[in-house]
Amino acid sequence: MGLSRRQLLRFGAAGSAAVLVGTSAASSSRLRTPRLRGGDPFALGVASGDPTSDGVVLWTRLAPDPLALDGHGGMTNAPVTVEYEVAHDEGFRQVAARGAAVATRELAHSVHPEVNGLAPDRWYYYRFRAGSAISPVGRTRTAPTIGQATQRLRFAFASCQSWSSGYFTAYDHMSREDLDLVVHLGDYIYEQSWIHARIGTEPDPDLAAEATDLTGYRLRYAQAKAEEPLRAAHAAFPWLTTMDDHEIDNNWAGDTPGLGFDIYRIPPLFRRRKAAAFQAMYEHQPLRIAQLPSGPDILLHRRFQFGDLAEITLIDTRSYRTRQPCNDGKAVAGCDARYDTDRTILGARQRDWLVEGFRGSPAKWQVIGNQVPMARSDYDPGPGDELGTDSWDGYVADRNTVLGAATDRGVRNLVVITGDRHENVVADLRRDHSDPESPVVASEFIGTSITSRGDGTDLTPAARQLLADNPDLKFSNSQRGYVRVDVDHGLWRSDLRVVPYVRRPGAPIRTRASFVVRDGVRGVVTDSVAAPDTDITVLGGGGGR
Repeated sequence: MGLSRRQLLRFGAAGSAAVLVGTSAASSSRLRTPRLRGGDPFALGVASGDPTSDGVVLWTRLAPDPLALDGHGGMTNAPVTVEYEVAHDEGFRQVAARGAAVATRELAHSVHPEVNGLAPDRWYYYRFRAGSAISPVGRTRTAPTIGQATQRLRFAFASCQSWSSGYFTAYDHMSREDLDLVVHLGDYIYEQSWIHARIGTEPDPDLAAEATDLTGYRLRYAQAKAEEPLRAAHAAFPWLTTMDDHEIDNNWAGDTPGLGFDIYRIPPLFRRRKAAAFQAMYEHQPLRIAQLPSGPDILLHRRFQFGDLAEITLIDTRSYRTRQPCNDGKAVAGCDARYDTDRTILGARQRDWLVEGFRGSPAKWQVIGNQVPMARSDYDPGPGDELGTDSWDGYVADRNTVLGAATDRGVRNLVVITGDRHENVVADLRRDHSDPESPVVASEFIGTSITSRGDGTDLTPAARQLLADNPDLKFSNSQRGYVRVDVDHGLWRSDLRVVPYVRRPGAPIRTRASFVVRDGVRGVVTDSVAAPDTDITVLGGGGGR
């Protein structure tokens, strides 16, 4: 399984080559670069993430043969010094920072240098070098200083990218948008391929089995990152990343495995599986050393401030939750257990941390990056209710606590951004969803999938019925894509960007609908909605609308 967290931290602190944390290494400490077999060692691209006002974390992984079946990407056992440069210009004539990190076999020859001392609210370019090989150039941006007057923030959020379900065309379009960052809300990989929907490709028999160990998870990440559209989107902007369930196992909850009957449902084996999945995730994402997992545990809830305009809080709705009530997460009628006050989706410590963060923030907009739908969705068209239990509908006490605390602590504008559902859904959030007269206190934008569930359709009969029976749900669309957000001090705008197909590459994109939230006004307002049969046009770069 590799080195323990304590060993890795000690190795990183003791070595002058900055094994993990990416501080500068003296030239005399450079390791001799072994001959790299196969192709480009930077075949999985570059990435940056978790921006602060004075720095970012950079990422790459040396993998000249990314899908080598041993999970090591064609690398030998030898550690490799990986140098990096950060510059003000794409030609690297004005270098702002230099350093080196050591890529080791224990972490699949990935590096995560944390670069500090940069200027706030500014674009930078970066690249890596290993021996004579030079990586593609990435672009990143630091955040404005906390409290700094900030006029505008533009970002996109996405989720649910089953490789076998379709092509990552949406990322081609995202990489050409005018954005400051990207937020990924989970299901970056899927532990197995239930279908193979990609026209023009054959299923890879070596990736047919469900991932349950470190090699299996590494191969799933390598498969995803080998896709050029995803690499382009990572190279274009800094990312904030978290996870949902498929990074490990469908519908897992805390120490409880998800659906299925294999041996990995045995608790010790499931904990081993979690440790493998978390390590592979760390190895393939631009995450800081604070997110380095410790066996089956990882710290993913964290906050990011963008001047006086916005604060984005990423939460973890998997690691600390109690098991789904009444069933395995599907919609069920009745189920009084979902009201139990000791049932939690966040865990007590994370819930307290979240609500305490509402107090005293200078940001005009509080944004929660959330994995599973928070809005109430009743699937029973009659007087009863039928509610899913894997979402916040299965954890009513936590939902009421969070939304009530935001109101009581004076949050002026609370917006929840969500993945998981494979649909675009726009909703108002009430302080208590059990009471239809309870006041609206926040808004939720649930983004569709990048590929999961294949091509999709505009509005399914089930979604039409759901909208009719749930007045707080304002819109639904089941095509693939992402959500583009443009926020200033007076207005939040969400553009639902969709592609007509993903089973084959090359799909165009359009904005299917736009919704706004006005400063100090609770609830979502329709800004524009395109007709379902409107011709889809390709929009060029720069976020043209």
